[in-house]
Amino acid sequence: MESSRGKAPTAQETFMQMAQASGLRGRLLITIGILILVRLGIFLPLPGIDRTIFTEAVKGNQVISFLDIFSGGGFSTLGIFALGILPYINASIIMQLMTAALPSLENLQKNEGEAGRRKISQYTRYVALGWALLQSLGISIWVQSVAYQGTLAVVNPGPMFAIECMLALSAGSMFVMWAGELVTEKGVGNGASLLIFISIVAGLPRSLGNTIALAQQDSSRVGGVLLLMLIFLVMIVGIVFVQEGTRRIPIISARRQVGRKMFQEQKSYLPLRLNQGGVMPIIFASSVLIVPASIGQFSNNQVLVQIANFLSPNSWGYVALYLFLIVGFSFFFSSLIVNPVDLSQNLKKMGSSIPGIRPGTATSTYISGVLNRLTFLGAIFLGAIAIVPTAIERATGVTTFSGIGATSLLILVGVAIETSKQIQTYVISQRYEGMVKQ
Repeated sequence: MESSRGKAPTAQETFMQMAQASGLRGRLLITIGILILVRLGIFLPLPGIDRTIFTEAVKGNQVISFLDIFSGGGFSTLGIFALGILPYINASIIMQLMTAALPSLENLQKNEGEAGRRKISQYTRYVALGWALLQSLGISIWVQSVAYQGTLAVVNPGPMFAIECMLALSAGSMFVMWAGELVTEKGVGNGASLLIFISIVAGLPRSLGNTIALAQQDSSRVGGVLLLMLIFLVMIVGIVFVQEGTRRIPIISARRQVGRKMFQEQKSYLPLRLNQGGVMPIIFASSVLIVPASIGQFSNNQVLVQIANFLSPNSWGYVALYLFLIVGFSFFFSSLIVNPVDLSQNLKKMGSSIPGIRPGTATSTYISGVLNRLTFLGAIFLGAIAIVPTAIERATGVTTFSGIGATSLLILVGVAIETSKQIQTYVISQRYEGMVKQ
């Protein structure tokens, strides 16, 4: 098959490489196998629990339903993978904040190269383990108080059950974390994002079935269902445009003389994405909001319960705080991904400059201003993704897709785009390997 080395791979070339190239095919099979294995773990029950009683007791619980979006139904069935990848995501949030605050961790990340990044990854795993133990302890205490029609969901409540529950949930969470890293290293990449992606996709058939059943039972809701579907389609198109949107800053390279040859000025550009953080701001914001809701749900403290009710997924307090966190995490990830000072120094070393902007401090100030404006626009769009579906659901009364639009739509589209780009990268690398062999 002929292919142009300067062009992006076509859909035909990508599918042929997926079917024929052993390297890419192996990565895809590893990814699919791990995702299936993680899904099967959702249905393995915790020891000592009557799942029928537990499922009936938590039916209609808003916090459990919201957590099910990220665990693929693991919380309502209380499988050993119920915590899923959430402890690792929360640990990543903590480590990102600590890296920005502690000079020693910042030095590991910036100056120690691959060895420093491996150390930070190891620290993140330790924090994830501690977080999983803490969450599983809270769940074990809460589950022992769950009852349906006077019957407890736990067969033999007590300290032994709490220990068994902690060990099972923590071990399951560590296995899921390891599976995500394995997908990143041996699979097609984006392991943690793909695990969340597959968990959300697993809940879509149920939401779609509930929506169809609602439309069949009440014909007056058909218009609301169609309007909600139309809004989702428009938002998907908007997400694709925003995820792919870039601001190209022109760059001019000075004339250089190499030997007897004189190279003329070369024009290029510096691409700055409209949404630098991709899907991570919305994932992190959702994970942070799960914490107070979970603590309030799993405790008997009235103050914490009131806070949990205030931050329930369908409340306006949740929407406002969600928007604030999305904007904050967008700027946070933008500062981690793009450093204007480093960019200006690298441009100066290469003998390049932005037309009309002096090298050095003026260049870094200019790039910082452009980046802040782009990040603000991207954050406002992410906030719209969180607010608009909730408002439409309340206006139409169609709540069967509750949570999907506000927290999951961007993740689904963003992860799909990132994964397709990752696959295209492998296709291009194999294309060049074939040219070298020829």
